[in-house]
Amino acid sequence: MHFLKTISLVAVAAMMTGCTSTGGVRRPAGPETVEPEKALVLPPPGGPSIVSVVERKRGNGVEQTISLFTSSSVQGQNFLKAQFLGATGANPGAGNDTYRMIREGDIAREMARSVPGVPMATSATFLQNSYGPFGYASGRSRAGDTCVYAWQQIRSSQSAHTQARNFGMIQIRLRLCDARATERQLLGIVYGYTVTGTFDGDIWNPYGAPPPANPTLGQTGAPIYPDEGGYRPNTMPIGYEPAPAVVRQQRTVAVRRVQPYAAAGAPVSQAPVGPRVPLPNDDTQTNAIERSSEAPAMIQQTARPIGVTVPSPDCIGDAAMTADCRE
Repeated sequence: MHFLKTISLVAVAAMMTGCTSTGGVRRPAGPETVEPEKALVLPPPGGPSIVSVVERKRGNGVEQTISLFTSSSVQGQNFLKAQFLGATGANPGAGNDTYRMIREGDIAREMARSVPGVPMATSATFLQNSYGPFGYASGRSRAGDTCVYAWQQIRSSQSAHTQARNFGMIQIRLRLCDARATERQLLGIVYGYTVTGTFDGDIWNPYGAPPPANPTLGQTGAPIYPDEGGYRPNTMPIGYEPAPAVVRQQRTVAVRRVQPYAAAGAPVSQAPVGPRVPLPNDDTQTNAIERSSEAPAMIQQTARPIGVTVPSPDCIGDAAMTADCRE
């Protein structure tokens, strides 16, 4: 009897719970697309533009994949990936992400997935940007495209953790492949990107205490010149502009006109060929008078005896001995 009473009470409670439910639709926690202005890491001015931003909320932070403009034949998309790990319970119901240190094997697997088919060589040079040290690997595809894969962990030192603060951490990955850019140009993006995301509260500050001012400021024997880098070493150029594609232009050959020349000793006539065309201000009557006045002179020059002289009929016979006929 007591057992039946318990079942009845459970059934009544279930019916009451069903009556009080609103029946609303709830979206499960998952990745979603956000505006490019909400990206937690921005590429430098002049760098590749943002195509899309996919955000995934975790129980202890936020992860974003920022797709960048890609001009390469290598399979895959250029991207900036940022992972912010902070307080547990920041996004309840989304699941926590465990902290993983940077290991060589993990980086090799990441590169194999992000830059498939391109042999990558890890640089052994110590480098750091405004957020601290970072590492990178570079390679070249069979088509000649240059690829860079960089990784960075922004986290305060262990000595700062003893003060019950600075526990946050930021993981950044960068994949860049370009058909016309050089390795140094692609590496400039690592020096130029800006982390815009922050944590709530100083206890999760991943940067630690702000660094002091340069000790050379105000000191004697340490001149500062007004050059591009100031008292700092040579700076890295920020952003890149790929070299323009080579455009083959059709070559035109100039043809030189050769003036005809006469044989040696032959006079070259400079007189115009064809009839004379009067100018607009010329008088046709004046030209006619000039031509008629020149005609007698031409006749006088051409009216000269040519050939055998024919005697007069009066000089034939006995009259041929006269003086007039002898002349």
